[in-house]
Amino acid sequence: MSSQAPTLPAVTASQRAVVIIAAASVLALLYFGREVLVPIILALFLSLLMAPWVRLYRRIGLGHGMSVMIAVLALVVIVTGTTAMMGTQVVHVARSLPQYEATIHTKVQSLREQTLGRLDILSGELGKVIDETGQGAAPAATVVAPPYLTNAPATPKPVSTPTKLPSAPVTVITRVLSTAWVPVETAGIVLVVLIFVLLEHEALRDRFIRLAGGSDLRATTAAINDAGERLSRFFISTFSVNFGVGVAIWLGLFLIGVPSALLWGLLTAVLRFVPYIGVWLVAAVVSLFAAAVAPGWSLLLMTVALYLVVEIIVSQLIEPFLYGHTTGLSPLAVVVAAIFWSWLWGPVGLLMSTPLTLCLVVAGRHVQALNLLNILLGDTPALTMPQRVYQRALSGDASEILSEAREFLKRKSFAAYCDSVLLPALQLARIDLAAGAISTEQQTAVKRAIVTVVETLDSHESKWARWRRRSSVLESVSIGRSLRQHREDAFGRWQGPLAVAPRSVVLCLGLGSVASDFATELLTRILRDLNIDARHLSVEDFAAFDAEPHPEATPNAVSMVYIVSTHPTKERESFDEAVALTRRGIPEACLVGVFFPEPLAATEVEPPVNAELNEVVTSLEQAAQQAIARFPEGGVEREQRSATI
Repeated sequence: MSSQAPTLPAVTASQRAVVIIAAASVLALLYFGREVLVPIILALFLSLLMAPWVRLYRRIGLGHGMSVMIAVLALVVIVTGTTAMMGTQVVHVARSLPQYEATIHTKVQSLREQTLGRLDILSGELGKVIDETGQGAAPAATVVAPPYLTNAPATPKPVSTPTKLPSAPVTVITRVLSTAWVPVETAGIVLVVLIFVLLEHEALRDRFIRLAGGSDLRATTAAINDAGERLSRFFISTFSVNFGVGVAIWLGLFLIGVPSALLWGLLTAVLRFVPYIGVWLVAAVVSLFAAAVAPGWSLLLMTVALYLVVEIIVSQLIEPFLYGHTTGLSPLAVVVAAIFWSWLWGPVGLLMSTPLTLCLVVAGRHVQALNLLNILLGDTPALTMPQRVYQRALSGDASEILSEAREFLKRKSFAAYCDSVLLPALQLARIDLAAGAISTEQQTAVKRAIVTVVETLDSHESKWARWRRRSSVLESVSIGRSLRQHREDAFGRWQGPLAVAPRSVVLCLGLGSVASDFATELLTRILRDLNIDARHLSVEDFAAFDAEPHPEATPNAVSMVYIVSTHPTKERESFDEAVALTRRGIPEACLVGVFFPEPLAATEVEPPVNAELNEVVTSLEQAAQQAIARFPEGGVEREQRSATI
């Protein structure tokens, strides 16, 4: 096996340089072009909100242009009315602040007495104690006046006060207009762009498909539909929830007696678009205001309790019930996106951080070159469960594999876990082993981790036995043989007595390969967990048992025989020989062929046909269900045992 790493193409470094330069150019464009890009992006997002209303107006018989104008006019009226209402409330709060000055002064004095005042008293008492003990007494300091204070008092110099000129109305109007010009200008640009985007919505979509997709119209259409669906769900659900939170806060503050409750409800609904921190910023401001308007502390406590109760109910119950993880973004990605876009575009970027990042994630899902964005920002796992198990097994981290396995077993059976996780993970190990990509130490680590996981999840294994055997894993044999050896150490060579009830034993025969032995051992443990007397034998063991005389063995003890093959194509000859041997030795037994498909095969291989087989299954879960149907009493005992536990 060669240990040299494969040589990377010479163009890799230049490609990375191109990617870095392109990313830097995009960031520079976003930063220096924010004055132009922010209104356009806002208009595009608003168009996603207004498009359903435009389609609704068109269905009732209005023309396209008239539908757009009505929708935009309604938006302007709603936004203008809300802004005017908030402005009126802000002016009212500003005018009422002077009357709360006495309350604020009283509470500040009270807080000072409760904090700094107590510290002053404590320091004074400590000073008295130190003076009485004589350990800290210091001579009184003599205050010497500076030389300049001994001279005659200086003659005060006359200070000229500027003459106050009355402010002209034109000056006041100019200041107001200069302050409001930037948001008014931005709003005007957004409104104009929004109108034209809605008027040419279909044409713009077709142009974007032609520009981005070229000849691959299917992939581009799927990306646009995915982005539109996710953004639509995000906007609708978020607006609905935030509107409901604003109404709840408004009514709650009104009932407990906080002035200007409508203003605080509107601010809560608006700032809740800021991920995670927006609602608590408003809660802090409202709490300070509540502390200022009431002489006691009850109003402050009720305000804090109101925000806590509403936010907990909404975030923990209502939002998961309504839309769950509709955005497809990880929580860390939401926080990082909020920091990044607020640095790039300020407060507007903070409000648009989630939808902007969502667009990047959707692009990464449908454009191979941008797949990095989906991996970094998306909420889908970067590795599949088999890949995670194999990666952690390489590191020898069995505890993390067990924690994920227990979560899986809360929803599905151990057989399903083996089919969908453990066996595919072993397939990944086989591929790396065949390619010489893993060392001997890594092979040992994988074996130890898998053995620990299987034995820990086995309900028939005692913790004491697992602890004793953990350091004695057979290093020179396969995983399946190691697991089988542990049961042979406890129950003997044949893993149980030979004198048993008629037709009560199920044999599981492996064909000798590493994967076959492991799958056969998993099947044996699954059946034993169902209170079925299953025993794992190799074909050689079965032939030796058939050749040796065993007078104490029950003649018709075996009811079923599972013959396991993990590679039906390569093991066809060995499988047929095992079937023939079993049929000669136990002619009355039910023979079941267990064929596992290759997890990473490009095409599904049909299992080989053998006339001697009674049944064929393709997974451990199917084999377990087939055994339960044949031994229903075992399943009843298992259910009773589980209920007792």
